[in-house]
Amino acid sequence: MNDTILREEPIHWVQSPSQTAEASSVGAWSTEAVVALFDQPFTELLFRAQTVHREHFDPTEVELATLLSIKTGGCPEDCGYCPQSVHYDTGVAASKLMAVEEVRDAAVRAKAAGATRFCMGAAWRAPKERDVQAVAELVRAVKDVGLEACATLGMLNEGHAETLRDAGLDYYNHNLDSAPDFYGDIITTRDYQDRLDTLQRVRGAGVRVCSGGIVGMGETRVQRAALIAQLANLAPDYPESVPINNLVKVEGTPLADQAELDPLEFVRMIAVARITMPRARVRLSAGRQQMSDAVQALCFAAGANSIFYGEKLLTTGNPDIERDRALMQRLGLHARHTLGA
Repeated sequence: MNDTILREEPIHWVQSPSQTAEASSVGAWSTEAVVALFDQPFTELLFRAQTVHREHFDPTEVELATLLSIKTGGCPEDCGYCPQSVHYDTGVAASKLMAVEEVRDAAVRAKAAGATRFCMGAAWRAPKERDVQAVAELVRAVKDVGLEACATLGMLNEGHAETLRDAGLDYYNHNLDSAPDFYGDIITTRDYQDRLDTLQRVRGAGVRVCSGGIVGMGETRVQRAALIAQLANLAPDYPESVPINNLVKVEGTPLADQAELDPLEFVRMIAVARITMPRARVRLSAGRQQMSDAVQALCFAAGANSIFYGEKLLTTGNPDIERDRALMQRLGLHARHTLGA
């Protein structure tokens, strides 16, 4: 039964005529317009998001991505949510960059489990030239296995994106995390513009962009809308991949006691991301372990079509493979089989 989920032939979905032309216009989304989406009645918002989703994707297909921490802990940044920061005592020990064979073996296991994208995360503020060269070798190993390769290494300097591109990197992840006016409440060791500059370097090198944010950090709905507007209006286009993270509260971090976000507000975030970035893969990302199956099902109905799949998401837990397979079976979802789509 489980193998069927990963191997059955995908449906060739017939797209309906566009009913949401405004959603495809980059630069068209003001914060006020996004707030208006958030404020729609819940069922109306889900209907609109599902309509947009069906115009661009098979609504029964989900991309399975695996995330591996290739260099854990010891990060000099002070991101208030992150257990890998040297500023907080969270019990996460610093480690060196993983060896090529270790990463290759992990990629082989991920592919065998059904993943098509393999993401590598390293806890750096900004990698040095030698670090980028080392990660390029890891990218080559992942590509040799036959997976899409993604990396998240912090801020990139000039030439780094090109080095990774030449090694075969498909996506670079660099989340905006929050709205510009909330960012300083969460992080003080870098500016919002630093993140935008890295995304511009990635775009300039011809590498696809993976960028999203985190909700549940104490931000307002208007600030969640401002984050979506920032992503949707990125030039020359919005990200190809948009991970939406629900805060994972880790003891020892400043946000450990943050109040829980209403799960339906998280579903609204997924729906609004789908409407404003219709061609993007919207990823149900961190925090999924704490979600019920019913909330995850609503997220898929709202347009999520990618998940992190496997035992661990960097340093925090992730629903295990068997639970994910069982949920997909119950919902009639199947895994994406093709690369680059």
